[in-house]
Amino acid sequence: MGPLCRAVARRPGRAPYGGAVTAYLGIDLAWGTRQPTGLAVLDSSGRLVHLDAVRTDEEIKASLLPWLGPDAVAGIDAPLVVRNATGSRPAEKALSADFRRFEAGTHPSNTGKPEFAEGTRGERVATLLGLQVHRTAHEVYPHAATVALFGLAKTLKYKAKPGRDLDSMRAELLRLMDLLATVVDTNAAWAERRAAVVAATRKSQLRVVEDQVDAVVCAYVALLVDQQPGRIATYGDDETGMILTPALTPPVDGAARRSAVEQYAARHPELVAAAAEAVTVVRTVLDEAGVDYLTVAGRAKSVASFAEKAARTQGGRLLYPDPLRDITDQLGLRVITYVRDDVEVTAALLGAQLRVLDDQDLGEVTASQGRFGYSSRHLQVEIDGRVVQVQLRTVLQHAWAEFEHDIRYKGVVPAEHASEFDRRFTLAAGLLELADQEFSAIRERLRGATPSEPLDDDPRIAAGELAAFLAGQYADAGWSRTEHYGWISGVLLELGITTLVELAGVLREVDEEVIRERMDYRYPPGAVRRLDDALLQQFGERYVALHANSHRRPLLTQRLERLRDETS
Repeated sequence: MGPLCRAVARRPGRAPYGGAVTAYLGIDLAWGTRQPTGLAVLDSSGRLVHLDAVRTDEEIKASLLPWLGPDAVAGIDAPLVVRNATGSRPAEKALSADFRRFEAGTHPSNTGKPEFAEGTRGERVATLLGLQVHRTAHEVYPHAATVALFGLAKTLKYKAKPGRDLDSMRAELLRLMDLLATVVDTNAAWAERRAAVVAATRKSQLRVVEDQVDAVVCAYVALLVDQQPGRIATYGDDETGMILTPALTPPVDGAARRSAVEQYAARHPELVAAAAEAVTVVRTVLDEAGVDYLTVAGRAKSVASFAEKAARTQGGRLLYPDPLRDITDQLGLRVITYVRDDVEVTAALLGAQLRVLDDQDLGEVTASQGRFGYSSRHLQVEIDGRVVQVQLRTVLQHAWAEFEHDIRYKGVVPAEHASEFDRRFTLAAGLLELADQEFSAIRERLRGATPSEPLDDDPRIAAGELAAFLAGQYADAGWSRTEHYGWISGVLLELGITTLVELAGVLREVDEEVIRERMDYRYPPGAVRRLDDALLQQFGERYVALHANSHRRPLLTQRLERLRDETS
């Protein structure tokens, strides 16, 4: 960095009044009142709460008035202190030395220019707003900030300059807006501005939005100055003028990253085997509970995918400095159920059987924001000492997520269609949520469905007939997987039970209260699981010894001990 650049050692953004900062103001200040000044306000969590464009100093104050006070800090894109008669300020020289290679050098400010001959508009506005220059009002520079924040090779070319056409400027401005949306929690006003950029037919229509986007950058830098001062570099000084911007980070240690990738590649076969074992564990848990699911699939992250993720940066910083430790989705499972209720049951089952390290319902997050969209339950569990990411979705949620991901992230969405695609994906998500609800209702009705006729040459009780019988026998039970009804029908045949009358006679002898008490179900067991436990209670060791149960005899033996343990 330049000789006059230094890291911020104090928290210059903290108000001297001792109160916590609750509003970060961004002011992209025009040098006169003919051009618009962009305004933005972020709250302490980085949520965008205000966006505006005005012209006069009084309009600036009126627009920001609800957020002014001792708990406000501002980032202002305009010189605040100019003392030099000619040339550039020391701060500008130092910042340009660091950022010129990114095409983010500054323009010179001096008192020889009419706009600075009698002080600066930036200082006048700061005073009008009740802010203190270099304490609660900071000069910032959006071009340099975006380069450092997002690791850009060059500044984004969204401002009107000779040789730039509307489409290229629009694309660059949309790219900046999308980058900002990764660090700022945007709002409806932001979506409206983005739609205006997409619909713009003249360069002048981009200008008003551009100023407000720059204001959001200013506000975010003010937030970083206050909340993460270690990320801020200061150019210049109090006397000659000071510019604050996110600091450039040193080059990433490529050798260390390559070493991590090599280590991951060496252990990849071991992870592939671990993923297969994790699938078996989860399937066993779900099958024992009688949960009706479509698929349980697992994978070990590919070496190429691990290498790509290890190289990701944000704001010029590695997202995963220690890839082998920080990348936690090296092992991943996805459970797809038919209805939404079974997502909740599956989460409860895994929570009861495995150690859960994290649990996020992203559908609830989406709904809390008053919108439709991505909906999936994400668990982080421990299986055999390894961290495993588990996604839980319904069939419809999975279809939406896969299609949306392919279109939005793997395909190319033309900028002019982006807002339309957003609207259509939102509409589809809302319709699929309604469909999920209807599927749940259909499943409940199926419990009373008319049984199908068994094949004449098959002595087993037909799966559909058995399902209907069990729905009546265990009205409070969950619906089991379709193939499980066929499997338990084969078990009944091995016991010599070939009619529902015979089965009903066996179940009359079962003490359901004892089974419930001693099995101590931590989740709603499916109908097949309920029948399985009833048969185990009635037939004991004979049931365990059946050929159909050869693959699970140790598990059945443990369950039989629980059923017979009067102290349990």
